[in-house]
Amino acid sequence: MGFVVGVDIRKRFVTRERVGLFKSRPKVVDALRGVDISIDRGRLLSLVGPNGAGKTTLVRIFATLLAPDGGRAEVGGFDVVREAEEVRRVVGLMLYPDKGFFGRLSGLENLVYYGMLYGLSRREARRRAEELLELVGLWEARHRPFEEYSTGMKARLGLAKALVNNPEFLLLDEPTVGIDPVGARRVRELIKGLKREGRTILFTSHNLYEVEELSDDVALIVGGQITARGPPDVLKQRLGFQPAAVVRATCGGEEKTLSRSGDGRVLALLVREAVESGCEVLEAYVRHPPLEEVVVKTLGGA
Repeated sequence: MGFVVGVDIRKRFVTRERVGLFKSRPKVVDALRGVDISIDRGRLLSLVGPNGAGKTTLVRIFATLLAPDGGRAEVGGFDVVREAEEVRRVVGLMLYPDKGFFGRLSGLENLVYYGMLYGLSRREARRRAEELLELVGLWEARHRPFEEYSTGMKARLGLAKALVNNPEFLLLDEPTVGIDPVGARRVRELIKGLKREGRTILFTSHNLYEVEELSDDVALIVGGQITARGPPDVLKQRLGFQPAAVVRATCGGEEKTLSRSGDGRVLALLVREAVESGCEVLEAYVRHPPLEEVVVKTLGGA
């Protein structure tokens, strides 16, 4: 059994739908429709899907911010509803980079505040805050007000806040949204370091290149249901996307591109065929379809 387990998780919201200039009526939205999920200790699982697919709802349930309407969810053997306090001790949550901070407090003061909320003494909270500011590269900015932080700095402080209680399980909901490429890379490197430490991570992002870079497993969620799951390369194959062997060569003064579905063995065959035909090979490689291409085409056909 995984360190994080969800069985038949369901969640329904009742909103209102406008039907006229001054009228509205109740509208029922099934955000999660029987989600089964499991994450082994020390693994990073990414949830991928369109807006409204249920990603953030699932994150909030595991963070004990929402109660499921059906099914069960557990973290480290603790039920997120009946044993919410125990779950909160082992969970660290990062929502959008600027959520949950006080603008006029410094980065250090914000982290000290959260450390004390977790029961640390002021001295312990300050020591932990200073450790984390060093870890995320914000030591020089520790006394600056949060409202003066860039988006990338806010994201790194958000990650530090998620680590205040030294959690075993991290919930990272779009941690690099709106961040410039350099800042996003720094956040990804921090996440890789947390993986190496053995943390269990549930990650959501619309940046599928970083999903592919970070993930042990990827789960595709559509309409409140997980429709496919696996390591990135395995998931691509399950969805019908295969690598392609590609050879560029000049034959009789004319440049040609030879391509065939397959891996390195197929590539070697293509190279041999080109050489035996009197062609000069210019380039040979196996093209793996990026996860973004796979997901976009899959969702586009849904």
